[in-house]
Amino acid sequence: MGGPLSSVLDGFAVVLEPTNLLYCLVGVVIGMLIGVLPGLGPAATIAILLPITFGLEPVTAIIMLAGIFYGAQYGGTITSVLLRLPGEASSVVTVFDGHALTRQGRAGTALGIAAIGSFVGGTLAIIALTFVAPLVADFALDFGPPEYTALALLGILLVATISSGGRLRALTAAAIGLLLATVGRDDFTSAERFTLGNLNLADGLDFVPIAMGLFGLGEILYNLEERHRKVQAPATVANVWPSRADLRQSSGAIGRGSVLGFFLGILPGGGAVLASLAAYALEKRRSKHPERFGKGAIEGVAAPETANNAAATSSFIPLLSLGIPANATMAVIFGALLIQGVTPGPQLITENPELFWGVVNSMYIGNILLLIMSIPLVGLFVRILRVRATILAPITVLITLVGAYTVNNSVFDIGLVIAFGVIGYLMKKLGFDPGPMVLAFVLGSLLETSLRRSLLLFDGDPTGFFTRPISGVLLAALIAVALLPLAQPLLRRRTPLAAEKDRGEEEVGRGTPEARDPGPKEPQAKQAAAGTPDSGAPDPNTSEERNSAT
Repeated sequence: MGGPLSSVLDGFAVVLEPTNLLYCLVGVVIGMLIGVLPGLGPAATIAILLPITFGLEPVTAIIMLAGIFYGAQYGGTITSVLLRLPGEASSVVTVFDGHALTRQGRAGTALGIAAIGSFVGGTLAIIALTFVAPLVADFALDFGPPEYTALALLGILLVATISSGGRLRALTAAAIGLLLATVGRDDFTSAERFTLGNLNLADGLDFVPIAMGLFGLGEILYNLEERHRKVQAPATVANVWPSRADLRQSSGAIGRGSVLGFFLGILPGGGAVLASLAAYALEKRRSKHPERFGKGAIEGVAAPETANNAAATSSFIPLLSLGIPANATMAVIFGALLIQGVTPGPQLITENPELFWGVVNSMYIGNILLLIMSIPLVGLFVRILRVRATILAPITVLITLVGAYTVNNSVFDIGLVIAFGVIGYLMKKLGFDPGPMVLAFVLGSLLETSLRRSLLLFDGDPTGFFTRPISGVLLAALIAVALLPLAQPLLRRRTPLAAEKDRGEEEVGRGTPEARDPGPKEPQAKQAAAGTPDSGAPDPNTSEERNSAT
């Protein structure tokens, strides 16, 4: 028998069964539709569809739910590009340059490059997942509370540094998210914290109502206000296939987005949102013309769309290999697996290989289906978007609230969605990015439990984190990321000083009259630095003073 290769081929045999192919198609179509509808993300959709999975085989059910997840990543692009309305939280960054391209009459190019980037990022991540997931399962026993503590700290810091808003606002939002994560019963002492005597808060705040409120309802309220000021119809989509110049310009962004998205998708709380933010920030930071971003840079669409699809795929690695859901959607799929009698973890690959490789290989088929459907179905989605906001918004809000209710069958969760919807609306009005708040909330509970267990393990000695190789490396990366913003101004200040010093040494070394007398260029530069509009004749005093000083 062929060992691992035989298991991979058996996985393709599972996927190619007619029933599984049908449900893979159903999943990606639903995912695209859900991505288009603002406010209703894959987590709520999968929660709503959980009762449907009861009568399905475990492999078939998870193939469909996985298709919904990565299908929603592209669907959110359509509204981001055409209407400046993110259908999915991971498509928020695509709004900046995608809609700018639409205003330039290049909506088709933006959607086309997003489809290609999504396909490339997803496919490369699946190939990497095929090789990495079994290794992660073998590596799982080396990951303990200290490693998870360092990983959570690094994730929170990354959220604050790559946020689209200001760093101070991002840190403030992240601090609020950490505070929200402490609500509920203490896992170690069972003492209630910040529950205000409400039994609904005894088990803490659920992620799904918070995310649906901030990203869903809050976004709808904000965009309704914006649409009221300026009525906007979907742009006409033409010439969807990008030109060779566009492909050449975005190829590097697609490659970097694939790698970055794959690794950030593995992080707990990372996922597609964090990956899209990081990919966009990376492209803007390394660009020779960062001023282009936000005004229609094709890389600003290619990078986040590639990264969020790669991250959506790689987030299955900790779920299937470690039994750890990396984000809210993975948590719902985790629940679906438990309902089906399947326990995710290191033993899943050996005990249930047909499910593991069936789900992994279904993503190849799903990405091909998405690439094939994304172009011809754009016209259908544009017709959906032509429905007036006064009709579409109430329907979307109703579906969102129903989705929030079905997660726990709780009316209290509906109240949470409304409350956080108002908070999300106010955050958008005040220029705060809700992303750091939500991601810090997800990482907060992991950070607290892992930190306290680690301190118990080290008898209260915090230096114990540096005695373990993995946590020590992660903390070293954390320190480097934290010091980078402080070091950048010093590096910028030192570079011109070093250049001026080298230039002075060259002038002294030459000893020529030209080196001692810079002529008219020196006062012109001085006037330009002083911001004076006059660029008239040179000041002879400057040359005389320089010569006397020499």
